[in-house]
Amino acid sequence: MNIQRFTAPTSREALAKARMAFGDGTLILSNRPTENGVEVVATAEDTLAALDQMPGNPISKVGGSPARNNRPAPQDVATKVEDDAAQLSMSTLSFQDYVRERMLRKRHETGTTNSAEVFAPQPQERPRAATTAERPMVRKEPVRKPQATVATPSAAMPQGIVDELHAMKEMMEDRFNTLAWLGQARQNPIQANLMLKLIRSGYSPNLSRTILERMPEEMSASESVHWVMDVLERNLRTDSESTSLNEEGGVFALIGATGVGKTTTTAKLAGLCARTHGAASVGLITLDTYRVGAHEQLRAYGKMLGVVAHLAHDRVALQDLLGLLSNKKMVLIDTTGLAPRDPRKHEMMELLDLPSVKRLLVLNAGSHGDTLDEAVAAFKPVGTQQAIFSKTDEAVKLGPAIDAAIRNQLMLRGITTGQRVPEDWEAANAAKLVRQSMRTVGISAYDPKVSDLGFYFGQPSAQSLAKGRMDA
Repeated sequence: MNIQRFTAPTSREALAKARMAFGDGTLILSNRPTENGVEVVATAEDTLAALDQMPGNPISKVGGSPARNNRPAPQDVATKVEDDAAQLSMSTLSFQDYVRERMLRKRHETGTTNSAEVFAPQPQERPRAATTAERPMVRKEPVRKPQATVATPSAAMPQGIVDELHAMKEMMEDRFNTLAWLGQARQNPIQANLMLKLIRSGYSPNLSRTILERMPEEMSASESVHWVMDVLERNLRTDSESTSLNEEGGVFALIGATGVGKTTTTAKLAGLCARTHGAASVGLITLDTYRVGAHEQLRAYGKMLGVVAHLAHDRVALQDLLGLLSNKKMVLIDTTGLAPRDPRKHEMMELLDLPSVKRLLVLNAGSHGDTLDEAVAAFKPVGTQQAIFSKTDEAVKLGPAIDAAIRNQLMLRGITTGQRVPEDWEAANAAKLVRQSMRTVGISAYDPKVSDLGFYFGQPSAQSLAKGRMDA
């Protein structure tokens, strides 16, 4: 059975290739999008006509004239091929039903079958990408059931062989990606060195690929470094051009995982507001009834600043306290630290779902990138998410935190640089943070080698950014 695959950037070009191979009697068996465009599996109508004449095939018993003697006029063939092209957007199962219905209609028109005959649709697996080793199997696969359908390799082979073929495909793709990277690195060593520098600084391969794929090729080494840093600065959103938190005022709830420094950050913001507008301009509320000594810690900070810290056990108490402190310039709510997968997190988020409360996500700047992404996703509000980087003085690499802020489009409102209240607080400065992140801190066991970069840079970048657009 002559079944072939054709790949092209568009479905129209793939169909044209199929028609060049099989002529006007082309049948499209399946199509699917791939990394290189559209893949079409096609055969000739004569192939299905030959199936009609196979012994034991109930189709061959319907009429005596073979399908090749019932070839339609050229204009009819062109019309039906165009119908095939229109069906490229269908799913595989829907298209198989379409082929069966069209063959029945053709036999009705030629009088080779009666109106009571139907084809029973056969369940098929979703088509998958085939390796070079699989394609001969597709051509030689016998028709095991008396229906006009083509069996897929995974339906006929044991699952163990299918798994081995998948593993072989992934291994081949990795090798090809590595070869592609080595070739690209030879052609553009500056890009290769920058990729290594970004990975060693803690930036994700996705973000690094997205930046370097847009870098102009005619730049020198120093110009390329400055260009990359400028791109990072432009995409790191901060409040440097707007009002600072203590000047803006309002009701802010500090949320985040356990141990990221929410209570200390709350005290620093209260101290900044008290220093500018007086102690009477600040209100402190804590919702942390789980952690031992949480209320006492905030109360001690408040006593040091001359501010009373209140405790709210539930939503009603929180609303009452917000009404009591409505005349304050800034009201800060210290919340319970919960893990992103803790079921109590939903209760706390519902508790803060009040019109006047704005949320500030506190992120430990020294955390792993995956940990930061999980925290951002777990505590994401509606609209723009405002964040604070805490413990930047403890972070070995700032790349993961900046990377997470860029990909998730966070608005950075400030950073904390130590334990002192309120001295260890700084406004968010994108240029300063990016410069700090690109500084080399020495050799690390987690840094990749040059030979490892093929597995980073060679991967496809269709989903290189989780959210938003990269401003290059």
